[in-house]
Amino acid sequence: MDGQPSLRERKKQRTYQAISDAAIALFLEQGFDQVSVAEIAAAAMVSKPTLFRYFPTKEDLALYRFADHEGEASRVVRDRTSEQSPLQALHAHFRAGLDRRDPVTGLCDDSEVLAFHRLLYGTPSLVARLYAYTTRSEEALARTLYEAAHAPETTPRPNPADTPPAAAPPVDVPSAEAAPAGARVAGRGAAPSPLGGPGLPGAGAGLPGPGEPTRLEALTARLTASQVIAAQRILALDNWRRIADGESADEVYPSAVTAADHAFSVLGSHL
Repeated sequence: MDGQPSLRERKKQRTYQAISDAAIALFLEQGFDQVSVAEIAAAAMVSKPTLFRYFPTKEDLALYRFADHEGEASRVVRDRTSEQSPLQALHAHFRAGLDRRDPVTGLCDDSEVLAFHRLLYGTPSLVARLYAYTTRSEEALARTLYEAAHAPETTPRPNPADTPPAAAPPVDVPSAEAAPAGARVAGRGAAPSPLGGPGLPGAGAGLPGPGEPTRLEALTARLTASQVIAAQRILALDNWRRIADGESADEVYPSAVTAADHAFSVLGSHL
């Protein structure tokens, strides 16, 4: 069907959106803790069992707006051009988000977006739930970085629209066979940098067994992913707090760009 979602899938997505929109409207009007699931179901004109089939928890109703962004960093790295390193692709993507005032970057002064952010960061249970989304984004990015670090340089990257990416080994405990032989040998002295820069000298030095360097390379990918996601979160929070204090997005934009460039420069020099 030319890559287009089916009618059933489109109806399902509309239901997700309608239920979430009804919930968020009630949350903004009354407060998250003051709204019951029964009230949300009535406002969305669905039964409670139907609501729970779409959203297992009340927090998920508010965080559905983040669903499209979960794993976004991983997709950016996977879909980058052959000339870009992972870090360059992530940097360019964040800068593009600032340019279009994407709410995910925090650089958006739309009144509804600001109200939603106040709801999110002012509700402890939502902040805790957001951490789970962040963790899954880190894990997805780590898998993609690990995969990218071990991709044969002579093999052209397939077009993601035509070919699904090959499954990477689990990041926490990859098998020794997952990495090419050359990468395993090189890992004894240096783990390849997932961001496309220099390797980490001595990351695997002196460790016995062919599997140990591979585990360290996977750990490097996890550490790298966590720092990238953390940097993006810090940048977004700083932008949002300034706008929440009364500055406009246009006023914040120049320093937001400078901060983003600095953050990715730091990532590039230390990873």
